[in-house]
Amino acid sequence: MNKTFDVVIVGAGVTGLTVAALLAQGPHSSRLRLTVIDAATRPVFSAVDDVALRVSAVALGSATLLESVGAWEFVQSSRVGIYDRMRVWDESGHADSSSALSFDAAEFAVPQLGFIVENVLLQHALLNVLDNSDVELIFEAPISALQEEGQKYRVVIDNRKLDADLVIGADGARSFVRESVAISTRDWPYGQSAVVTHLTSEKPHQNTAWQRFLRDGPLGMLPLSDGRISVVWSTRENTAEQALTASDAELGEMLSEASDYVLGTLTVAGPRGAFPLVARHAEKYVLPGIALIGDAAHAVHPLAGQGANLGFQDAAVLAQVINAALANDECPGDRPVLRRYERARKGENAQMMHFMTGLNRLFATDSTLVRELREIGMRLFNNSGPLRDRAVKVALGVGR
Repeated sequence: MNKTFDVVIVGAGVTGLTVAALLAQGPHSSRLRLTVIDAATRPVFSAVDDVALRVSAVALGSATLLESVGAWEFVQSSRVGIYDRMRVWDESGHADSSSALSFDAAEFAVPQLGFIVENVLLQHALLNVLDNSDVELIFEAPISALQEEGQKYRVVIDNRKLDADLVIGADGARSFVRESVAISTRDWPYGQSAVVTHLTSEKPHQNTAWQRFLRDGPLGMLPLSDGRISVVWSTRENTAEQALTASDAELGEMLSEASDYVLGTLTVAGPRGAFPLVARHAEKYVLPGIALIGDAAHAVHPLAGQGANLGFQDAAVLAQVINAALANDECPGDRPVLRRYERARKGENAQMMHFMTGLNRLFATDSTLVRELREIGMRLFNNSGPLRDRAVKVALGVGR
C-alpha cells in the first residue's frame, strides 16, 4: 500500500496558497495530508472596500497557473487592473523619445501584457478553492517552535503539534522556517525605500504600465481597475521619509514631478506606505524535510514587478517535483527530491535578482557617457527583434 505523507505549508500568502492548491489538485493528492498554517487572521476580500495598498503585477503565465487551479475566474469577476502597454524611459529623455522602450500586447499576439491585482484578492480566490479541498487551514496560529524529530519535523503551534515529512516555508522575507533551520541569506541593501500609494491622474492611464528611471531609483505607475494608478516609487531613504510625512498636496507634487507629468498632475487618493529595499537570496533553498519558496527564498528589486511571479514559478516547480516523486514512490521530503526543485529555481531566481540589481545601478549612474550609452542601448533593444521578443516572453511568463 502506498504511504501517505504529511506536508505542512507555513504561510498563507499567495505563494503558499498556490502550492497548496496545486498539490491538492495534483494526480497524487490522495497520498498527501496537506496543512496550511499562518500567524495572521484569514484574509477576506470585499468589493465594497477600497482597493488595497498591496498589489502585485501578475504576468500572463501566472494568471494561467491560477486559472489551472480554479482561482482566476473569481479574480477576474471581482476587480483587476489590466495593462496592454508598457512605456519605459530614462529621466534624460521623455516617454515618447526614440530611446524609450515601448511594448504593446498586439505586437506579441497576446490579449494583454499583465494584470494588477490586490494581494488580498489573490489570497481570497485561492482560499475559496482550498475550502473545497481536504487541505486543513489554520489561521491565527503563530509557530512557537520547529523541531527536528528523526526523519520528520515537528511544527509546534499554540495548542497542537504537527509532524511533517515536508515543511514548506512560504512565510515571507522574515521566514521563521528559514531562521529555525539556520539557512543563512546573502543580503545586498539598495539604500532605497519603496514608497507606495494610489493616485488619480489628470490624464487617463490608458491601460499602460509606466516606468521612469531616475537617478535616485525608478518610478512605476500601474493601472488600477477604477481608473486610478498604483505607484511604486523606489527612491533614497531620506526622500521616502519625506514622502511619508508630506501632506497629500506635497506628495502629489513630488510624484507629478518625478513622473515628468506624463499623466498630468497626480493627486493622492489612497493610503501610503514605505518599505526598505534589499536584494536577498537564501544560501540554500532546501534541507531534508524543508523547502523554501517565494520571499522566504529570495527578494528582488520591484522595478520590473517580477517578485510575485517568481514566487508563482517556485510554487509550480515544487509541486511538479513533489508529484513526480510520488509517482516514483519517493518521499517528497527527501533531499535528492528537493534538490531537483532547488536546481530548477535557484539559478533562475539569482539571474533575475542580479539583473534587476544591475539595471537599477545602471540607471542610477550619473555620468554623461553612461547616460549616452544607455540611450543607445535602449534604441538598439527596441530594434533587436528576437532578443526583444525573448525578453518580453520571459517577463510575461510564457517562454524561457
